[in-house]
Amino acid sequence: MSAARTRWGILGPGVISRDFAAGLRASAHGVLHAVGSSSPARAAAFAAEHGAEVAGSYDDILAREDVDAIYVGTVHTTHADLAVRALEAGKAVLCEKPAAPTLAEVERMLETAARVRRPFLEGFKTRFGPFADILGRLSAELGSTEPRRLEVSRGFPAQSRDGRLFDPALAGGAILDIGCYPVALAVQLAAAGGDPIDAPRFLAIEAELVNGVDGTAAAEFTLGGLNTAVESSIVKALGRSATLRVGDTEIIVPDVWGTRSESPRTIVVRRGGDEEVLTTPVVHPMASEADALSAALAEGRLEVPEMPWAHTRAIARVLTDWRAGALTR
Repeated sequence: MSAARTRWGILGPGVISRDFAAGLRASAHGVLHAVGSSSPARAAAFAAEHGAEVAGSYDDILAREDVDAIYVGTVHTTHADLAVRALEAGKAVLCEKPAAPTLAEVERMLETAARVRRPFLEGFKTRFGPFADILGRLSAELGSTEPRRLEVSRGFPAQSRDGRLFDPALAGGAILDIGCYPVALAVQLAAAGGDPIDAPRFLAIEAELVNGVDGTAAAEFTLGGLNTAVESSIVKALGRSATLRVGDTEIIVPDVWGTRSESPRTIVVRRGGDEEVLTTPVVHPMASEADALSAALAEGRLEVPEMPWAHTRAIARVLTDWRAGALTR
């Protein structure tokens, strides 16, 4: 492997992996080299479609010396085992969010990465590019000297109520599928503002269960001085904006999530009666996260600064507690 070219293997030829393959084509340092699946035939079809040179089972791909990094794009419940196997095979790992359904599994992944000295990155695409940098800087400028409140949501109506989203055995539900994004944003803004992120305190949890999973879930929790009100749903559409309030200042992001191919671009800052609209350059977020892991691999680092392991732990802690509360409603 060289700094200019990371040879990637994708595990799990599903929908999200198609987007990651597109991201690799837009990346500066990555190329799709191999595809692995529990179905070698599916792997071969995906490889042919996206120009990968080799395909096979998970074991086939992890055993190859010409694969430098692995993207884990499978269902939530398989992330931990595949990531651990990839790390122990000497690969850098970019694991699609959420890293795993529980904090205990996330700890196992990070402990393995530390032991074998290979980079690990949880794939929150919203953490990369000028938009994320500016949002973090604005939060840092506001500081944590007075109470802050974040209001944020994400939700969509699923086309059907079957498949992995509504399967308890596959850790379905809104919290893990898309509620993780608002939680990741809260952790980012809390850390940037100087608040502790390792001891969340829940003030309220609400949920509506569908087929045994959280179809809609809401929560209010604190990370130090940051109070966050969050809602997620896989049965109804919710707003895509986020608002951070500190005193007489509001930071509003009309579309905080962007898309899988374009990062968000607009941030509105209101101070008293004044309003400033900031427009940020657009990047391919999945290309940016792939290049961030390539940089860590080339430079011998285990963590990526945009998404450090402390943030992965904090997100997993909030998601674990939120989901436990939601599923016992």
